[in-house]
Amino acid sequence: MKIVGNVEELREQIADWRRAGDHVALVPTMGNLHQGHLSLIDIARECAERVVVSIFVNPTQFSASEDLEGYPRTLELDKRKLKRAKVDLIFAPDVETMYPFGVDSATSVRVPVLTEDLCGTFRPGHFDGVTTVVNRLFSLVQPDVAVFGRKDYQQQLVIRRMVQDLNIPVEIVTGPTVREDDGLAMSSRNQYLTEDERKVAPELHAELSAIAEALAAGDRDFGALEKVATDKLGAAGFRPDYVAIRRADDLGEPGADTTNFVVLAAAWLGDARLIDNIDVIA
Repeated sequence: MKIVGNVEELREQIADWRRAGDHVALVPTMGNLHQGHLSLIDIARECAERVVVSIFVNPTQFSASEDLEGYPRTLELDKRKLKRAKVDLIFAPDVETMYPFGVDSATSVRVPVLTEDLCGTFRPGHFDGVTTVVNRLFSLVQPDVAVFGRKDYQQQLVIRRMVQDLNIPVEIVTGPTVREDDGLAMSSRNQYLTEDERKVAPELHAELSAIAEALAAGDRDFGALEKVATDKLGAAGFRPDYVAIRRADDLGEPGADTTNFVVLAAAWLGDARLIDNIDVIA
């Protein structure tokens, strides 16, 4: 396993693989890796002969009020996990490598409409930072395939739209959400939960599951379903940003004839902002 932080060495290695006829899969991460990340690496290995994992805590997707400085950085532990996972290369650049003209002067990529609702409402500019850094990673690594987790449902739709709109020659593959035994979606931010909060956290998935069951049973009072779940989460100690029932393909408002739904939520529990979603075909 190689570990590189500069563009020249990265491109040299990618070029060697290309000359050998190998395909390249990229798994972008911000480090602090858990089993959910490792499951994406397994998927990447099925898609290409070579797997690159990027580890970069991207400053442009954090607002001034968010936890950039406090975001957990566990590079040495991550390296050991990735070596066991037989990753071919870790790309761990610094901020100057990713933003050579500075963060404030960086060329940015913005996907309108899809980024302006749900998490986009509560985290202004977040998705602009995501698309900007992912576009830069695609330019540097030039992968054939990139693998993202389904837990960040809105994010993977935004990235798919960017790739389609800009004709970027990268196949986007989405891996399923990996959960703890009690249903909580795995996340690096789960470690912010206190012991008592951790016991409550699975309620987020439980409320989404309840909505999914109601939709499957034919209930189409979307507003009432969202309100009941929001109230229950509030009573359990969460501070919900939103609970939403949307069309799965474009996150638009569902109608009476909608059959492919996604139920999404984002809610604070203590210092942790948890997100989750469930697909429903009904």
